[in-house]
This record gives sequence, C-alpha cells and structure tokens, in this order.
Amino acid sequence: MQTPSGSVPAAFPQGYRIGHATDRKSRTGCTVILPPPGTIAAVEIRGGAPGTRETGVFSPGNLVDEIHGLVFSGGSAFGLAAADGVAEWLAARNVGFAVGEHRVPIVAGAVLFDLAVGAPRRPDRRMGIAACRAAREGAVPAGRVGAGAGATVGKLFGVARAAAGGVGAAALRLPGGEIVAALAAVNAFGDVVDPATGRVLAGPAIRGRRSTPTARALVEEDLSSSPHAGRATTLVCVATTAPFEPGSLKRVAIEAHDGIARAVRPAHTVVDGDAVFVMAPPGPPPSILLRLRVGAAAAEVVARAIVDAVRRRPERRRTGA
Repeated sequence: MQTPSGSVPAAFPQGYRIGHATDRKSRTGCTVILPPPGTIAAVEIRGGAPGTRETGVFSPGNLVDEIHGLVFSGGSAFGLAAADGVAEWLAARNVGFAVGEHRVPIVAGAVLFDLAVGAPRRPDRRMGIAACRAAREGAVPAGRVGAGAGATVGKLFGVARAAAGGVGAAALRLPGGEIVAALAAVNAFGDVVDPATGRVLAGPAIRGRRSTPTARALVEEDLSSSPHAGRATTLVCVATTAPFEPGSLKRVAIEAHDGIARAVRPAHTVVDGDAVFVMAPPGPPPSILLRLRVGAAAAEVVARAIVDAVRRRPERRRTGA
C-alpha cells in the first residue's frame, strides 16, 4: 500500500513517552502518555457519556495549563484510579506544578467501558505505575493493548456481536517540518469505516455476517431490543511540535473531532464518551496558516489512528502487567 503524502512512522514527537499496562486475562488495561517538560494541553469532549479526570484545568485563563501525564483506561469510572498511580510515579520523580515546597503532578484521564468482557479486574494505581515504567519514546505499540485490550466497536446489538477495537496511532509531517501525531483508544458504539469510501471496516455481525451499517440501521430498522446502554467511547490524544498558546490549542482539539466523525459512524452519540486531548509546546499564537494546517492534520491523523486500531492484528498472548 502506498504511503500517504506527508506520513511518517506512527510515533509521537521526540520527548513523548507512551506505555501500556495490559491484563490479557481480564481484557483490560491502561495507556499512559508522558509529555516532555513544559507541555501544555487543551481538551474537547463531545460524547454524551464521558468519564474523565482533570479536564477542567485546561481552560484558557486558568492558573495551570501545563500537563504532566495523560491516562486512557478501561474499567469505566473505576479505571480513573490508574491516574493515581501515574501521579504517584511522577511525584516520586519531582515532576509537577510547583506549590511552595511541593510538586503536584497534573494528570488528566479518560476511561472507556470494557466491563462486559473478560474477567472482573479493573485498572488501578498499580497498573498506572506499570504503564509509566513501560513508557518509551519511538513507535507506538498498538492493537489490543493497554486501554484497548477489551475495546469493541459496533455495539448496536451488544458486545457479543461487536467487532474488536483497540489502540491505533498515526502521524504526519507538515511542509514546515512540524509533526502532528495521534493515538486513539477505540471503543465506539458506531462502526469504524474507511473515511475515503465509507466502507465498514469493523461493525456488528449477525450469524457471522456484517449487519446493516449502524448509522443506517438507526434510521431504518426496528431496534427496540438493541442494548444501547452507555458502553462506548473513542479517546484521542493529539500531539504537535508546533508551539501554541492555550486558546489556539483549544481550537485544534475542536477540529480534531472531525477525525472521529470521519472514521466512526455515528460518532459523538449520547452513549459515547468521545474526548480529544491535544498537547503542544508553549508559545505565542501561531500564524493563521499554521493553525489551519495543524487543525487539518489533527483531524487526518485522528481518522487514520482510529482505522489503525481496528486493522492491527491481535498480538500473541503474554503475561500482562
């Protein structure tokens, strides 16, 4: 397959470390993104059923705009406990916002619902610490790992008929040399589609065959028996090397959601917790052209990362963290 113009290996910019902790028996886990010092963040939540931590910090004009860690976790609301382990791990290394003699790590988090699969274990602080210990620079390990270990997509007829989700990644280099990369943990209610053709890549199956695409079934079929509870979400982290200030970065988080809508249909539903976090080095507001380029690239890499998540083959079984 030909590499799209501007594509680079699915790795985050230099200085970012990404690690997974995976419990393969329980089919759950967490994924940690540790940015370089000084990184700022913005967040945009468009799903109707989010589960998050520390998202209110990243509003332009607030006291703190720096981020020290981001955690995506299975386990639904219980999985937010993994962020405690990340904060503990960072504090032990004197990383955090200075408050007098203390350092307070700013660790944001978001969770997805995987409680309907695997054994009943939930990510906790120990799993968060394990993911930090595993974090490395370079290519992003993807597939059924970390927060994507128990992820499923196309849940119109329940998890039993859903397709495998997972973690995916993608990156682009802009004409000026700036990198824009994305990591997505895909556990969507809707189907994952090829953004160019609309062909369903992962969706619900009935008797071993693909059903009517979810978006069409919702407006055409009798779905009174569909178990459409809040068990879905797509979680995304975008990182760029282009310097930003918080207000401009917020717009990138908004535009990046276009990538979810291109690759997940339907997206941003009342039963999804779709959230996008964007990270960048601090700086003055970039030019209008660069803002347009980064926003367009963010949407593109998000869509590609979501497709990557469902195209990855399941990795061989091995002992989880």
